[in-house]
Amino acid sequence: GYYADGWKKLLIPKSSPTKAYFDTSDQDPFCMYNYLLDITTWNKSIRRGFIKVKITDYAGNTVESKMNSEASTFQQYKRVKILTGFYQDLDKISKISLTFSTKTLIGPKHKLRILQMKLKSLNNPER
Repeated sequence: GYYADGWKKLLIPKSSPTKAYFDTSDQDPFCMYNYLLDITTWNKSIRRGFIKVKITDYAGNTVESKMNSEASTFQQYKRVKILTGFYQDLDKISKISLTFSTKTLIGPKHKLRILQMKLKSLNNPER
């Protein structure tokens, strides 16, 4: 990667259209498409774990988010916002799937009941 401050003097005078990414991938073209997942849960008990998001477009193309490194805490009727990234950007989303995991191999399996969910593209906020 390159430090943005080293390129600032070159790019600003040219008024070049540039895009900034919150995160980059290790695969070409190296950009990550970021979304903000805003969910409200319905569980009475507190749940702590990880959310993986899978989006599908109308053509059947599917892309899965990279796993967030920190566990989130989900409480009844409390909103949680999670930044999630994808290696590919899908324009017209037809389906959103969430997978909840506690990352524990032993113990009971828990479900996360979703009351409300919003997925917003940070790269294309008009969507």
